[in-house]
Amino acid sequence: MTASLVGPAVRGFVLQRGKASNTCVMEPGLRARFVWDYAREMPELATLYAAGKQSQWDGATALDWDTVVDPHDERHELILDDILPLKTLPGYRAMTKREQQLQRHALLAWILSQFLHGEQGALLAACQVTEAVGWTEAKLFGSTQVMDEGRHVEVFHRYLTEKLRKTYPVNDNLYVIMDALLGDARWDIKFLGMQILIEGLALGSFGTIRAFTREPLLQELLRRVITDEARHVHFGVLALRDWYGRVLSEKERREREDWAFEVVLLMRNRFLAHEYYEEHWAHAMRRSAWDRSVSDSDFMAFFRRTLLRRVIPNLKRIHLLSERIRPHYAREGMLAWENEKAAPDLTAQDMLESERVQA
Repeated sequence: MTASLVGPAVRGFVLQRGKASNTCVMEPGLRARFVWDYAREMPELATLYAAGKQSQWDGATALDWDTVVDPHDERHELILDDILPLKTLPGYRAMTKREQQLQRHALLAWILSQFLHGEQGALLAACQVTEAVGWTEAKLFGSTQVMDEGRHVEVFHRYLTEKLRKTYPVNDNLYVIMDALLGDARWDIKFLGMQILIEGLALGSFGTIRAFTREPLLQELLRRVITDEARHVHFGVLALRDWYGRVLSEKERREREDWAFEVVLLMRNRFLAHEYYEEHWAHAMRRSAWDRSVSDSDFMAFFRRTLLRRVIPNLKRIHLLSERIRPHYAREGMLAWENEKAAPDLTAQDMLESERVQA
């Protein structure tokens, strides 16, 4: 594990800071950068800023909040049974249909709770990035992302509290990632962690759930959020492509490569759903058996494919997939997606269609 991840790992895995209280303080160690000449030198970012302004939507009115969400409605299943790891468990197969529906309801609540917590992390990170970056166009686009992330917190929280009426605490792996990037004083690490990795994770996660839910309100919510997130990842690639390719020293670039690889591993392990397991299955099976069941499931295979095809091409585009680090990704079976399109080459509609076709 890289040195900058040790402290976050202790606070997240050992001290359980994410679960200790309803609030949590992370020290950013950040320097604010003013740009007094307001120079406009990045036309690609200017175009993205224009798109960000034109694509705003109101979470209170753009979605049909009168939609009835019922975990027992077989016409609009919250999440399809066939893809979930639960179907492999003898205890789950022995349940009545109604009991199984409640299990799927709780698991979806866990997944969407992690989306909510991740969006709050994205909101805080977007504020930091906007403050720290040294380009006018990036600050302007960052202002639209702050609005986007606030809206995402709003709609996920409302769906969880009004429609599912159940929430879960932040997962330890997600806490460690957010602690690491929010507490790092280097602006480009915040960009790398949030715009490339966590937003890439978000696209993979949202696409997975959208592909396997038949609940119309959640489908439309995720469609709108995915459209926003696509701009955010595009932003990260544009901001870091030349910085990592031309400005940083080789030593600094290698450090970013190692950091990114560690975070990708943490993200890949995020969806083991231990908080859900502790509530529903800890009495019936060991955690190691639960982990194997989740890791080997069709759902996890789809999620990992979707995650990696959103992250690996972008790491390659920003020069963080060198010959030195490639064997580590190859060992984990992650290089199959390196030649997929990177964020600047994809539209939001491309991403929506891609996840639908995969499903």
